[in-house]
Amino acid sequence: MSKTYRIALLPGDGIGPEITAVTVQVLQAVGIRCDLNFEFSTGLIGGIAIDETGSPLPEVTLDLCRSSDAVLLAAIGGYKWDNLPRSQRPETGLLGLRAGLQLFANLRPAQILPQLVDASSLKREVVEGVDMMVVRELTGGVYFGMPKGIFKTETGEQRGVNTMAYTDAEIDRIARVALEIASKRGNRLCSVDKANVLDVSQLWRDRVAALASEYPDVELSHLYVDNAAMQLVRAPKQFDTIVTGNLFGDILSDIAAMLTGSIGMLPSASLGASGPGVFEPVHGSAPDIAGQDKANPLAMVLSAAMMLRYGLDERDAADRLERAVTAVLDRGERTGDIMAEGKTLLGCKAMGESLLARLEDTSALG
Repeated sequence: MSKTYRIALLPGDGIGPEITAVTVQVLQAVGIRCDLNFEFSTGLIGGIAIDETGSPLPEVTLDLCRSSDAVLLAAIGGYKWDNLPRSQRPETGLLGLRAGLQLFANLRPAQILPQLVDASSLKREVVEGVDMMVVRELTGGVYFGMPKGIFKTETGEQRGVNTMAYTDAEIDRIARVALEIASKRGNRLCSVDKANVLDVSQLWRDRVAALASEYPDVELSHLYVDNAAMQLVRAPKQFDTIVTGNLFGDILSDIAAMLTGSIGMLPSASLGASGPGVFEPVHGSAPDIAGQDKANPLAMVLSAAMMLRYGLDERDAADRLERAVTAVLDRGERTGDIMAEGKTLLGCKAMGESLLARLEDTSALG
């Protein structure tokens, strides 16, 4: 019997609608093959939501997401909204979505695909074989800690304040997610903090170490965040799974993303203890190429694969999408951000058409 899933689509801004359209097509195609039915509903978030409703996250959008089985988010933001007050910027809508759905765990894989190893800015021998998962805590830390704001002091000066704070419960739940993931990968977990100078990081280190005792097969290591950033570009193959807080994870996951040569190839998943997860590409809205059919939809398609795998437990469908992406790359088909000599340049729509053709190729996909 066919299964039906309700999917909330948040195309957002810039290239978001273009890559969302491609992803919907490939999901419908893989659904036919795997006897899955997807009911798509579209909501507003980010800059377009500000323009149409005055809010970066309308309540109706949050209600739509809460009533769905999973959320596919494309991209938000752009130059147009950069000078708005902080509370009205597109990024505030994204933070509100994460908080509203209680999504505390962000999973960002960084894998060097053999077809794209030479696209990395690092030497082949440094990045070839890299395959890591960055697990970032998403709803605590300095982005959400209180007090925060810009205040006037007694002397009349302005003082900006953000508070980095974690409770042991917040640390325990993200550490457990990371330990579970590490146990299903290479059994190696590196916890990143700044425990030599930050009390909150000392608590982080203590709690992660305490929980790791429940996973004797997982080898736990610790790095200070500055050293971790250096090691990611010096010897990235030493990492399997990384767990860290919100701010450090924001920075390190972008460094890990660029190991692959293009941020346009990387998906992510944001999960909570229950309810729908949000699945989105790592890249931004790229307003400079919006509407020009130049966008790379592969990260969005791979985010849909993560949705199938981690959000809906439809592993066969996820495998099919991932194999279709691999098949496209094997054919030498590229969008502009990953273009190389001797390859075939495709636009966003043509890349989608090639993915659909690969999904129909039963000899290649099984």
